[in-house]
Amino acid sequence: MTKHLVVVAGNIGAGKTSLTERIGSRLGWRSDFESVADNPYLSDFYADMHTWSFHLQIFFLGHRAEQYREAARDPRSAILDRSIYEDAYIFARALHHMGNLSERDFLAYRRLFDLIVEGLPRPGLLIYLKAPVDVLMERIRRRARNMETGITAEYLSLLESFYDEWLGPFDLCPVLTIRTDNLDYVHQPQALEIVSQRILDKLAGKEVVDLRGRQ
Repeated sequence: MTKHLVVVAGNIGAGKTSLTERIGSRLGWRSDFESVADNPYLSDFYADMHTWSFHLQIFFLGHRAEQYREAARDPRSAILDRSIYEDAYIFARALHHMGNLSERDFLAYRRLFDLIVEGLPRPGLLIYLKAPVDVLMERIRRRARNMETGITAEYLSLLESFYDEWLGPFDLCPVLTIRTDNLDYVHQPQALEIVSQRILDKLAGKEVVDLRGRQ
């Protein structure tokens, strides 16, 4: 069987971890997740973004590059919870935009990012999960992570605008967009089956319609 590398992208609270877990289990793929509980910088970052932004971005860059290399060595197909590209084009950009990452640190980070990404395999598919900001805020509230209490609707809206700008000309690999506010692949097996089949069809090069409405 053909080996695939799939990355899941999307705003905070979009449902990336839930989808990664379920697709990995459903298709028998390797699953790798974003470092949250064991991240040594994340709580400090949310408490003081200006001080810890550069440290956090460097940690994520190394963490995700290691995930990509391990996934490339694994004979199984793999699905990764968040792409390495979002670190630069969404989060580092947002931190720089808000004044939490200086011009000097931003340029140093981007130089290192470009060097590392150049040596990584391209994914076969990027799955973009999308939901309205009010839905994202409610999900963040429900999961009640202490480190996320400072996340605002304005911040999520800024990230969403950067996602739109990034994915508009994106041509690194095919993209499958999924609206997660009315497609419950967590509790509805039929919805998960639809998503799984769309992913497989997209990887096979078939014309696939994005999942934008209730199924």
